[in-house]
Amino acid sequence: MSNRLIPAVALGLATALVVAGCSSDNSNEDSTNSPAPSTSNSASAGAVGTEALTIGMPNGTQTDNSNPFVNTSSAQSLGYAYAIYEPLFQTTDISDTPPEPWLATEAAWNEDYTSVTFTVRDGVNWSDGTALTADDVAFSFQIRKDNEALNNTALPYGDITVDGNMVNVGFTQPVFVKANRVLNTFVVPKHIWEAIADPTTDLNQDPIGTGPYVLENWTPEAVKLVPNADYWGGTPAAPELLYTSYTDNAAMTTALVAGELQWGWTNISDYENVYIAKDPEHNHFWTPSGLAVDVLYLNNETKPFNDVAVRQALSMVTDRNAIFNIGSEKAFPEVTSITGMPTPAGNAFISSEYQGKEYSVDVEGAKKVLTDAGYKYEGDTLFDKDGEQVTFTLTDPAGWNDYVTTLQQIADMASQIGIEATVDTPDADSWFGDIAAGDFQASLHWTDGGPTPYDMYSDIMDGAYYLEQGEAANWNFGRYNNDEATKALADFSSASEDSVRQEAMDVVQKRFVEDQPAIIVRGRPASAEYSSKYYTGWPSDEDPYNQAQPTGPQASQILMKLKPATD
Repeated sequence: MSNRLIPAVALGLATALVVAGCSSDNSNEDSTNSPAPSTSNSASAGAVGTEALTIGMPNGTQTDNSNPFVNTSSAQSLGYAYAIYEPLFQTTDISDTPPEPWLATEAAWNEDYTSVTFTVRDGVNWSDGTALTADDVAFSFQIRKDNEALNNTALPYGDITVDGNMVNVGFTQPVFVKANRVLNTFVVPKHIWEAIADPTTDLNQDPIGTGPYVLENWTPEAVKLVPNADYWGGTPAAPELLYTSYTDNAAMTTALVAGELQWGWTNISDYENVYIAKDPEHNHFWTPSGLAVDVLYLNNETKPFNDVAVRQALSMVTDRNAIFNIGSEKAFPEVTSITGMPTPAGNAFISSEYQGKEYSVDVEGAKKVLTDAGYKYEGDTLFDKDGEQVTFTLTDPAGWNDYVTTLQQIADMASQIGIEATVDTPDADSWFGDIAAGDFQASLHWTDGGPTPYDMYSDIMDGAYYLEQGEAANWNFGRYNNDEATKALADFSSASEDSVRQEAMDVVQKRFVEDQPAIIVRGRPASAEYSSKYYTGWPSDEDPYNQAQPTGPQASQILMKLKPATD
């Protein structure tokens, strides 16, 4: 079995299972498992630029909400949460780069990945001057344990204890495949958040973090961050960050092309000519491949997708090659395996039962699946077993042009089997809320990636994420709930041998193929556009230290890697 089953955190750790790096007292400098020194220790003193770093996303109207736990907050939507709040380690799924110590200097796992002990970095202060302590780190895990809605990676937390500057986090079952998620946990100040009555709804308009920047001003037009004068990692290169939410992809593309926007992610039609060619020396589009996907979530508890026959039939007429050419404009990889896994990244994990089996459009076969299940045609129109016309609505935010184009393609494909599908484009805030609550029929969304397909499948079909309609789900938006699939995902996560993991992954794939809980339409690399006109040091093929999007925990790492351009 390929060693791709071993996540980056576990590479070379054998029985010691220690991730360590440069600490403030250099006590770990002899560790054989030490990664490169943290950016904070290698930053150049005084390397500060003169230009603001402008950052954007095409997410429409924002509200004054800086809650880092809430996916719909402005802080999460635009990504500035991660310039303010920092993780224990910086991890990446796009390469075998070892985890980089951040707010922790060491993480020691036990042999079966049911416990990890963090050594908290000394000399770190919150932006209000209060010292970071082990109690803050323990609290940051405890608040997730106590509030299910905040546990967005569905970690099975056990006991959480403190001993001096060390924090032990226990789990009720092994978390091997989620080890990087544990290391990547961002930390919040206990003295602030323990007084908050409901951390799931608080607006947190005066965020206090350890990160390289602090919030100076919030308006609907732009969010301004300035350097944290007491930042433990030194002085960041950009003297201010300006975050803007654009109404749609087109507006954001215009800003990128004009040089008004230096960093973000949006789909750009014909990006090589439209964006890169306008300033080939400085404009960059980086899209490292992995095992994340774009998936059409189907509401498994609402007509018509509460019937597996409809889900199967729609998948059978979904032309993924056409989506690759038109909806993706060849920027994102086509998915060909009927398991939905991107290849070649997923080749080592594909079940022997499905090796070589690829998607193909089969309109007549799809019609037969429907009629065999009791559906009937009147002319070219499909009616269900209750005599009702089969229809559904596809939803994604207005302005997300690539997604909306893909939805329109899928609507046309559905018409080939007599289903009337319409496309609705709400604002981003409404869409985020509706898909989380299960108030939709079909919607295109992404999944996490990872060193294995676990995250991809878990985000789509894990019963550990299942919530009743109306409750805000973090994943499994389609409310698929199959005990066999849930157990297989748990078995994969907890197994200590590759052969056992593959047996579990075979079950997961079988349930996905046969139950078709959702429709994977393409691979989803962690893509980003950025300009090197004012700042260099961005992730790239030459230096793939992390993915380049501004909306994840890696943002603080990238911001501290940047240096003023000298050209």
